[in-house]
Amino acid sequence: MPIVLGAIADDFTGATDLANTWVREGVRVVQVIGVPDNDIDLTGAEAVVVALKSRTAPVEAAVAQSRAALAWLQAQGADQILFKYCSTFDSTARGNIGPVADALMADLGVSIAPVCPAFPANGRTVYQGTLFVWDLPLAESSMKDHPLTPMRDSNLMRLMSGQSRHAAGLVPFASVRDGATAVRAAMDRLTEAGQRYAVVDALDDDDLRTIGRACKGMPLVTGGSGVGMGLPANLREDGKLGSANAPEMPMAGGRALVIAGSCSAATRAQIGAVQDRWPTRKIDPDRLAEGSAHVQETIDWAMAQPSDSPVLVYASADPAEVAAAQARHGTEKAGNMVEQALADVAQALAQRGVDRIVVAGGETSGAVVSALGVQSLRIGPEIAPGVPWTEAQGDTRLALALKSGNFGGTEFFNDAFGMFP
Repeated sequence: MPIVLGAIADDFTGATDLANTWVREGVRVVQVIGVPDNDIDLTGAEAVVVALKSRTAPVEAAVAQSRAALAWLQAQGADQILFKYCSTFDSTARGNIGPVADALMADLGVSIAPVCPAFPANGRTVYQGTLFVWDLPLAESSMKDHPLTPMRDSNLMRLMSGQSRHAAGLVPFASVRDGATAVRAAMDRLTEAGQRYAVVDALDDDDLRTIGRACKGMPLVTGGSGVGMGLPANLREDGKLGSANAPEMPMAGGRALVIAGSCSAATRAQIGAVQDRWPTRKIDPDRLAEGSAHVQETIDWAMAQPSDSPVLVYASADPAEVAAAQARHGTEKAGNMVEQALADVAQALAQRGVDRIVVAGGETSGAVVSALGVQSLRIGPEIAPGVPWTEAQGDTRLALALKSGNFGGTEFFNDAFGMFP
């Protein structure tokens, strides 16, 4: 059977978030890391999520990677594509969400695509085109200080129109509550008015399912993982999706590790919750700038800790500390140094028997998964909304949980490892 659903995700945690959503909807999903350049076993899969590390890549690179992912998914048979980005619309004035969406729209030859990053289970909602994080507009939330993609506007029409070559209009909440037919009619009106993107309001999961029904037959949908929950029902109605078994826990039970690079408030709280209970070590950008000794010392330190306790290695810091490091070393250099160090630590520890790893942060997850050489993931059970355990496919048994920095409760790290017998 061909793949019927395809997705292009702009970071690795977002990819597992969406894959998790589709697994909960009864879809058999494989997540691949990057555009495959060799044979990937897709036996039994009904959907494939291509995980890219394109969120903060140069615009031209992000577009090229996304177009290559689209071509590969089309070759597998996917006839509906979801371009998945963060539920907080992480991007800059130059991109990358708008330019990538423009390129996918052009390649697919479509006249309009919905825009809906809403994820109500994690407090992301859209009302009158404004993106909220819990009770705050996006630009008033902690995302305003994100070190790579500070979000200083909450209006999705302005954000999308500012990045894209095309205008974005609104499908208001009243249309969503009137049902899928009303949503589709509102999108048709935007098309007639020359607007190529339809920002769709959503306050709860029922709204997302309504939007999903309205997207039946649309070649391109854009948004967060939440909008993905409504897409499988259309295919199931058409007999294109079968039943699926419940997801299984990864077959791993060795040493446990948390690698945290996200500087979000949520991740910093999760670190604080275990610092007095687990061995923890913080990566110092100034030490990294002096040479590689800091990384090797961290590896040796981790292996010297009790094997029955998870170990936490982190670089997460508050906005003022991050800004100071960027001022000393340069924004790009500081970020690259830290990502590479965390990836090197994870790789070395995996080679020494660590086989359960939680990674916090999208950019950090991309660096770690690439260093580990993982090509595809089987999606396991959910730890928290948007974050499942996954199992690397191949010769090595490795359990990975790739967590968006903003996701999960304060006890997320404990909850994750508590799922293993």
